[in-house]
Amino acid sequence: MTRGTVTIQSDRCKSCGLCIQACPQHVLAFAEEFNLRGYRPVQLDEREHHCTGCGVCALVCPDVVFTVYRQPLRRAA
Repeated sequence: MTRGTVTIQSDRCKSCGLCIQACPQHVLAFAEEFNLRGYRPVQLDEREHHCTGCGVCALVCPDVVFTVYRQPLRRAA
């Protein structure tokens, strides 16, 4: 399985939740704390390393707060 991760610019997030609904791996959730704008930003829950770096979150985000990283697949020799 492909592995990846995302970084989130929390101070720009307006908590619309579109990325949470769109994430096929269900690894995004609202943070408990508030950002500088008074919103609860989205955060990545990677306790079980299920993020694949698919990029769906970045595609649906109207505030462009995601940077997606994906590890290349290793091919058997």
